[in-house]
Amino acid sequence: MFCIVLHQIFIKHRKMKKLLFIAFMLLMAWACSPQKDISKASADIKQVVIDSTEYEITIFDTDFDRWYLLHFSPALDRSNDYYRLMNDRGVTNWNQYFTRNRYNQVVNSYINFNPTIDYGMEVNRKLYWYFRFIEETCKIKLFR
Repeated sequence: MFCIVLHQIFIKHRKMKKLLFIAFMLLMAWACSPQKDISKASADIKQVVIDSTEYEITIFDTDFDRWYLLHFSPALDRSNDYYRLMNDRGVTNWNQYFTRNRYNQVVNSYINFNPTIDYGMEVNRKLYWYFRFIEETCKIKLFR
């Protein structure tokens, strides 16, 4: 009787091993199969996220808005590339003044600006004209 019970356990154990082996092989086959559709869909999603990124600039100096309305006109408007180039120069000088603690009454924050990112025409234009405002009203050279 004991032999029969051991034999039945052994048979069940062998069947369980086979079943686990087959399940493992199926899992491996599924895991190693190419998943082109999923990677293609995630690439599309990433592209949409990059395209839909919008930037905004907020200037807390209340005198700037009045000055901007008096000094800006569409005739003075430049290209986005021009604004990007000038802003790179202005931000570099601004951040140098900040790290050296020069003009700390005016230059009291670090500007996190990446020249390889296109922030859009509105942001680039407003930042450029803010730097012009600082140069004119505070006599701080930012575009040298």
